[in-house]
Amino acid sequence: MKLSVRLFLGYFFLVAVAGQLVLLLVVKQISPGVRMALEASLVDTANLLAELAVPDLLEGKIADGHFAQAVQRYSKRPVSASIFGFPKQSLDYRVYVTDAEGIVRFDSAGEAVGENYARWNDVYLTLQGRYGARSSQADPGDKRSSTMHVAAPVRDAERLIGVVTVAYPTALLQPIVDASKAAVQRGALWLFGGALVFGAIFNWRLTRALDLLVAYARAVTSGGKASPPKLRSVELSTLAQALENMRQKLEGKQYVERYVQTLTHEMKSPLAAIRGAAELLEEPLPDADRRRFAGNAREQAERLDNLIERLLGLAELEQRQQLSDPQALDLGELLNSVLAEKSPQLAQQHLRTAVSLSGELPVLGEDFLLRQALSNLLDNALAFAPADSVIEIDGRHEGNQIVLRIRDHGPGIPDYALERLFERFYSLPRPNNGRKSTGLGLAFVREVAVLHGGEIKVGNVEGGGAEAVLSLAKVDG
Repeated sequence: MKLSVRLFLGYFFLVAVAGQLVLLLVVKQISPGVRMALEASLVDTANLLAELAVPDLLEGKIADGHFAQAVQRYSKRPVSASIFGFPKQSLDYRVYVTDAEGIVRFDSAGEAVGENYARWNDVYLTLQGRYGARSSQADPGDKRSSTMHVAAPVRDAERLIGVVTVAYPTALLQPIVDASKAAVQRGALWLFGGALVFGAIFNWRLTRALDLLVAYARAVTSGGKASPPKLRSVELSTLAQALENMRQKLEGKQYVERYVQTLTHEMKSPLAAIRGAAELLEEPLPDADRRRFAGNAREQAERLDNLIERLLGLAELEQRQQLSDPQALDLGELLNSVLAEKSPQLAQQHLRTAVSLSGELPVLGEDFLLRQALSNLLDNALAFAPADSVIEIDGRHEGNQIVLRIRDHGPGIPDYALERLFERFYSLPRPNNGRKSTGLGLAFVREVAVLHGGEIKVGNVEGGGAEAVLSLAKVDG
């Protein structure tokens, strides 16, 4: 299972468990909280009514005095209220009053007058001088049928003369409780969804950073040019930089070893030729032979110089990970400039060029590197093109790329050499003199193309000859 999936599932599990526990605790407290608020309100009401009942209870007129009349008028009052969206269309307090022995003397519901309520907790505890309250169910099997009773003592000075009880059906509170639970659950769902979205984004950002590091490591492993990803996390950014430092040190060591080996191998042949010519020149020789051997030595020395110069340029290019000062350039103008520099060679070899450019060819790159790449491609075409032939050059827009094709009408590339053209120091003999080049030209062009986000392909074409195809990213404007 992928790390990203594991992280997300772990986060999902933790959020789900924590959210469910909190939701259960909150929902569990809603009903007791509402009942507590109701009981507090009943305490205030009972004590207020107890004060109002004192005169009528002392005079023995509690059943039909001012108190009873006021309570009856209260029960018949019309009411239409909206309390936080909940409609209230009736007044639902039940009020009953007992004397000091617990006998009901007044009942707003008219149900219990004359009955002995001294055994009910609300009356019993109040007569004992304690806080009296009880909750009774009209239907023993239905908790929603319970009614809360809260009592308050009726006193004449310090003498207890009776008890006033205010009752309220808790079933009337159930819609409020249910609505509160539903609101909490909706809020919890939104919170849970938001937490999951946040977790998904966090997980995506983390795994994306890891994917960038993996892609960078793979690019380095494959030998491609890659820069360490820029990451916002300090830890991951430090890791990326550490990988880059390690890559530079490892590549630097391997690079030096590889180049020393290849350079040593390539220098053996011209050095042996120079040594042989020098030994022969130490002997008495005719002037013609002396000039010939001296010319051979000079030619091999020039070859060594050219080899070292090109190798240093290629080495510097291969170590670069990006362009240092890219500018908007017209590849067509660069091509015409390089062709102008090659005009003496073209004339000497009796070669002509057929150039077809589809307007401007805008690219983003370094002038010097692109000139060198074009020069190397043209040198190859000049080296293999037969005298009195045409070098065909075509440049055009193809999608989001600029594609330049350079074709000669020479012998083409042998099949055995097609896979090795871009190897350093690999070269084919020139048709005109059988000599080989340094074998670094196409390797240099490939590095330039990759550094500019493009590619170079070389192959045979139908009808004879070879064609180099250079593709570079097009720049708008």
